[in-house]
Amino acid sequence: MDQRLNFLTIGANNLQELKRFYIEKFGWTTMKDDDGIVFFKLNGIILALFPVDELAADAGIEQDGKGFKRITISINYRSKEEVDLVFERLQQNGVDILKSPSKVFWGGYSGYIADIEKNIWEIAYNPFLKLDAKGNIIEHQ
Repeated sequence: MDQRLNFLTIGANNLQELKRFYIEKFGWTTMKDDDGIVFFKLNGIILALFPVDELAADAGIEQDGKGFKRITISINYRSKEEVDLVFERLQQNGVDILKSPSKVFWGGYSGYIADIEKNIWEIAYNPFLKLDAKGNIIEHQ
C-alpha cells in the first residue's frame, strides 16, 4: 500500500453548521460543496465533511455518538510566532481554545482548539520538520 494520505473525512452532526465554522472561523473556502458533502482543498490533501450517520453507514459501523473521536488533526507552522498569531486570530473569531500554545515535551510548541462539533485541531510548530513554501512537509529530522 502507498504511504500517503489523500482525504481526511470528518463525520458531521450538522453539516451546514460545521461547514460554516471552517469558512467563518478558519477563513477557508470550499473546493466543492455538493448537497450532502463538502470538500476543502488543503496542501496536498482534501478535508471532507460528510454527515456522521451516512459516513458510519458507508463504513459499515454503528454510530453511537459517544466519547472522544480518538483523532486529532494537526496544522504545522514554521515558528512559535506563527502559532501565536494563528491562536490570536482564532480567539478573536470565538473559537474554543482547549489548550493555549506552550512548549511541549517532544521539543515543539503547540496548542489545541476544537471546532463546533468538538473535532480537535492541534496548531503546532515542530522544529524537526522542514516545510516547503506551501506548508507541505518535505523533511523530518
